[in-house]
Amino acid sequence: MPKTDSLQGSLDLLVLKILSRRPRLHGYAIMSAIGEMSADVLRAEEGSLYPALHRMEEAGWIRAEWVTKDNGRRARVYELTAAGKRQLVAEESRWVTVTSAVNRILRTV
Repeated sequence: MPKTDSLQGSLDLLVLKILSRRPRLHGYAIMSAIGEMSADVLRAEEGSLYPALHRMEEAGWIRAEWVTKDNGRRARVYELTAAGKRQLVAEESRWVTVTSAVNRILRTV
């Protein structure tokens, strides 16, 4: 199966879910987690992920902070806010509704 970076409207959901389980990750770690947790079926590219992170930060769903890593390099880490936790619940609910509808069509047609 080919990898996809389009993630078909699920990127926010995936990022929020990953940050709910593993707070204070930097962008590359989020990209890696999406690949690893999906058994390399899904891929988030920088050109999709970083604008999404910025948009989610502006929406108040995540907060970002610059930190200095052990190697002396600076990294921007992200964590979920209370609003982000609420949005995660809404996104998960939407995803279940959409995938249930798709599954119904696949079983019926």
